[in-house]
Amino acid sequence: MNQNKLILIGGVAAVAFLILTQVFYTVREDQQSLVLRFGEPVRTENAYGVEEDAGLKLKVPVFENVTHYDRKNLVLDLKAQPVLASDQERLLVDAFIRYRITDVQAFYESFETRRRAENQLSGVLDSLIRDVLGSVESQEIISGQRVDLMNAIESRANARAEEGEFGLVIEDVRIKRADLPQENAERVFDRMAADRQEQSAEKRGEGERSQLTIKATADKEVEILLANARRDSEIIRGEGDQKRNAIYAEAYNKDPEFFAFYRSMQAYEKGLVGSTTYVLSPDSDFLGYLDNQGGNRR
Repeated sequence: MNQNKLILIGGVAAVAFLILTQVFYTVREDQQSLVLRFGEPVRTENAYGVEEDAGLKLKVPVFENVTHYDRKNLVLDLKAQPVLASDQERLLVDAFIRYRITDVQAFYESFETRRRAENQLSGVLDSLIRDVLGSVESQEIISGQRVDLMNAIESRANARAEEGEFGLVIEDVRIKRADLPQENAERVFDRMAADRQEQSAEKRGEGERSQLTIKATADKEVEILLANARRDSEIIRGEGDQKRNAIYAEAYNKDPEFFAFYRSMQAYEKGLVGSTTYVLSPDSDFLGYLDNQGGNRR
């Protein structure tokens, strides 16, 4: 009898547990759940973009079931694919994206499962990567700034997702690597080196032309400054000579005899020095003051 009671109690407990599992379900903090009634979406629990509402939830047994989706960012690693750049060089591009489900109901109606969504997204992103990278040269993809290219892919992918009502948003697009096939790498790198050398030679030529222009301008300015300085010095010298002659003339007019005596003394001071020998006539004007001890000129 006791054994039958235990079996009955166990059966009741099992049924109760089964009912509870059909009535209650749990939504984690990193999940958002879509409740389906006969396969049709009726409500979303802990949806992205609203206040967090995770925890224990209720549903109608048998009539309703629940599908869980991630609330956090998801990563989709795209397969490496060949891309033909605008200069007809073939590259092998490896990229990945980060995306987030923002509308669970639209996501379910478009894809139903994450696997189907990522399969379709892979096709869309592969096409966009070929279109965007195919519009620029291989050199820009390999060694240039890729940020603008990745932003362009992201923008076009989000436009496609919004147009198709995918219920998701592309958060980020990243190109992990973009390599040339081995057989083309050396040739392309040689061409890139030649382009850099050509640009370097052009820059050096511009620098040399600028140097010559600056030097010629400086030399011209120096010549102008020197010419102006010489002109000003000649003017000042002429004005000084004019003033000196005026002073001499004024002094001569006041006492011609003294002026003649002063000029003779200056001539003696400069001329009668050293061992230089002069041969002069006794009646030479140069010796006029030396011949007369009275001081008057002969």
